[in-house]
Amino acid sequence: MSHRFDSTAVPVVPAMALTRRRLLAGAAALAASAAAMRAWAQGGDVIRLGQTVALTGPLAEIGQAMHRGSKVCFDAVNAQGGVHGRRIELIARDDGYDVKRALHNVDGFLKDPALFGLFGCMGTPIIEGMLPMIRHTDVPCFAPLTGASSARPSDMRNVLNVRASYPEETERLVEHLATIGIKRIAVAYQNNSFGQEVLQAAEAAMKRHGLSKVAAATIQNDASDAAAAALAISKSDPEAVLLGLAGKPTVTFVKAMRGARRGIPLYALSVMGSAAALTALGDDGIGIAVSQVVPMPNNSVVPVVRDFLQAWRASPTPIEASHLALEGYINARTFVEALKRAGRQLTRKAFLDSAWSIRRLDLGGFELNFQQPGRNASRFIELTMIGRAGRFIR
Repeated sequence: MSHRFDSTAVPVVPAMALTRRRLLAGAAALAASAAAMRAWAQGGDVIRLGQTVALTGPLAEIGQAMHRGSKVCFDAVNAQGGVHGRRIELIARDDGYDVKRALHNVDGFLKDPALFGLFGCMGTPIIEGMLPMIRHTDVPCFAPLTGASSARPSDMRNVLNVRASYPEETERLVEHLATIGIKRIAVAYQNNSFGQEVLQAAEAAMKRHGLSKVAAATIQNDASDAAAAALAISKSDPEAVLLGLAGKPTVTFVKAMRGARRGIPLYALSVMGSAAALTALGDDGIGIAVSQVVPMPNNSVVPVVRDFLQAWRASPTPIEASHLALEGYINARTFVEALKRAGRQLTRKAFLDSAWSIRRLDLGGFELNFQQPGRNASRFIELTMIGRAGRFIR
């Protein structure tokens, strides 16, 4: 993994100030890049993918699980000879979930003439920062780890999202509450773009289902006001609380809410279900309903899960199989399918064309349908519950 940092900054030059020399230099750079891509397409035997991901820091377990899940799939494919004779190389660079570090990693990847594309990059703010860097290019950005609408631009064909979106997860949770007769709902949401998107989706879904939002409370990323938010929500006498939270705010708010109203039902999105959060919650986590965007990772009745477990157990990995690891595996399987369809004369354009041609692909209990830019390929969402010892149950 590379931890190099670039201390230089590139000034923004107004379009009218560009000189003929700069235009010629830019054209030469584009030509050189195109020539390198043609050479790779004709003779390269490695498909190199770049991944900026949190391998250290507070979200390291999420990044590690996603990366390892993808890696076991690619390793299994490579062991069988690769795709059309080409081996897939996934290069992960740690960003510690820091945007500046992540964008430096991406810049380095994009300067590598052997790079085919970006895969499994992690985090809404990081993806938001990456998008301008790959806009108007043919560099694939495949399966970023975020459910945010901001990471689903409708005008960028090279961005391919797999997982269901945060609004879709929120809609599924509200629909469930309506089905079981819950009418009065409170929302606790993080004071960032993720939390705001969950709140807006919850309000829209509640309106559609004729439910009442009795309270909404923001929580800072450092969770400093989580106890006050729990008290305010408790006073509104809700029948259930929807959590648009991730990381530390989830743990602090849930513990405060359990102290104020122990028996109240809590509903959360998939991003809250990391092993660290479950461990920190302890018994306070029992009974929380959580939406998931992939099947249960231990349900070997589902064919794609069975394939995943076989590859996972054959790999030298010390961590337990999880929803996030399975998601990484599914993302890699999907990427491999698009590569196969692209044929032996592989180019980025051929890959993008083949990926967008995928319709109703069943990986074995998990269906994918790439319809158009701005839409995610998977609509899979199921509800789970946290049981004892932090285990998910259905």
